[in-house]
Amino acid sequence: MATYQLNTSSDLIENPSPRCACMLVLDTSASMFGQPIRELNAGVQEFIASIKEDEMAACSVELGVITAGGRVTEQLPFTTAMNISQCRQFNATGLTPLGSAMKLALDRLEERTAAYRKAGVAYYQPWLVVISDGVPTDDWQAVAARARSLAQQRKMVVMPVGVEEADLDALGAFSTRPAKRLDGLKFREFFLWLSASMSRVSASASTTAQIKLPPTDGWDSI
Repeated sequence: MATYQLNTSSDLIENPSPRCACMLVLDTSASMFGQPIRELNAGVQEFIASIKEDEMAACSVELGVITAGGRVTEQLPFTTAMNISQCRQFNATGLTPLGSAMKLALDRLEERTAAYRKAGVAYYQPWLVVISDGVPTDDWQAVAARARSLAQQRKMVVMPVGVEEADLDALGAFSTRPAKRLDGLKFREFFLWLSASMSRVSASASTTAQIKLPPTDGWDSI
């Protein structure tokens, strides 16, 4: 998905900015073939470019990407946005092991926040964004309950987004927020909104403050 410089404990020392971890879990199954996967690729690239244009967000936002297409792939371990140099394309293939992808995402988020605490680096509430056009094809109920519990405890923001014929009930089970359906294939609009949200979070004076997110005009209300 991208080339990057892997985060280490030295990165947390050299760049003491408060961190906001943002994990993307993306459905890249065969049903995303064609225009959907092209639009998804373009949207993710624009998301990264937009974050990097904001000096504060570039130092604070750490992005991770996990795909679920045939198998679960950690495309990008958590990396500070300013250290991501370029993107390559996702391919659409196989079934949708979304349960396994979400489990890995939650594990990685817990590992990363533990690293922040160990290094004494302040951090904002992590975000987990899951985008799918279908329904998980593996066991997912247990990890959905885990994600929903973390969201209820305000330990992370879990944002489920459905594309085209996605099962919104299944996606919504991962969060305290109902899953929202993307208007058509407006990945670009969604990721621009997400970038603006990350910028607002990273500019907040307090890691515990409630952040007023930008309007959602252009894709859907949240």
